[in-house]
Amino acid sequence: MFKSKIAITVMAAVLCVGLMGNVPTFAAKSLTIKGSTTVLPIAQSCAEAFMDVHSDVNISVQGGGSGVGIASLIDGTCDIADASRPIKGKEVVKAKENGVQAYENVVALDGIAVIVHPSNPVDGLSIEQIKKIYTGEISNWSEVGGKNMKVTVISRDSASGTFETFNELALDKEKVRADALLQVSNQAVAQAVSRTPGAIGYAGLGYLSSAVKGVNVDGVEPTKKNVVNGSYKLARKLFMYTNGAPAGVVKAFIDFVLSEKGQELVEKAGYVPLI
Repeated sequence: MFKSKIAITVMAAVLCVGLMGNVPTFAAKSLTIKGSTTVLPIAQSCAEAFMDVHSDVNISVQGGGSGVGIASLIDGTCDIADASRPIKGKEVVKAKENGVQAYENVVALDGIAVIVHPSNPVDGLSIEQIKKIYTGEISNWSEVGGKNMKVTVISRDSASGTFETFNELALDKEKVRADALLQVSNQAVAQAVSRTPGAIGYAGLGYLSSAVKGVNVDGVEPTKKNVVNGSYKLARKLFMYTNGAPAGVVKAFIDFVLSEKGQELVEKAGYVPLI
């Protein structure tokens, strides 16, 4: 459903736009959004809804990972960089060298769900057990109360903000085991886990489905409610970075994402709204 590269072009009917009242027009008629595959569903749904109203604006939405998005903002090939982790100091320095002032816009909250195959009887893991699985100290599900079955570790590539956050919050920044199978997106992780009975992976809450099972972490279920109340520890902010404070059509889009309608779309996509 969510591909790593998406181009969206939606033209609203003239009658529909007319019914919306006075709709502002913008000097810039297009936006390019790149980056996090976690934020991708939010950007996609908000872009479609925005273009339904602003029929003269075309928005291209692409994935690739948080690092790709921020690099694209720095080199001027996108207007908005989606990120599931904060911008790094070295990225800020590079941006300034290129005359870019990376401006942080928090658009949602999210939890990182640890996922297994639905047939796996293990319903919960501690942070310590997750760390040992991902660093190679635990290699069989029987070591954590499961079946006598090899653990297949699914992880993200280093360009991923989800990887960066998971590595910090769950692994204390230790290296992932060498035999881990690296995937390029949250969707790819979920698909790999759904096809492999012994697999374990991690993805944003928006990628939980009947095809995978989210396990409790330190006894806490991976839900939006538990992210909000602070009991679920694998949680983070989601960002849209812009070059300086948003202006023009960029500001209009960010304002839409942060509006009541935009935050409804955030929730529908499976994430935690700010309002």
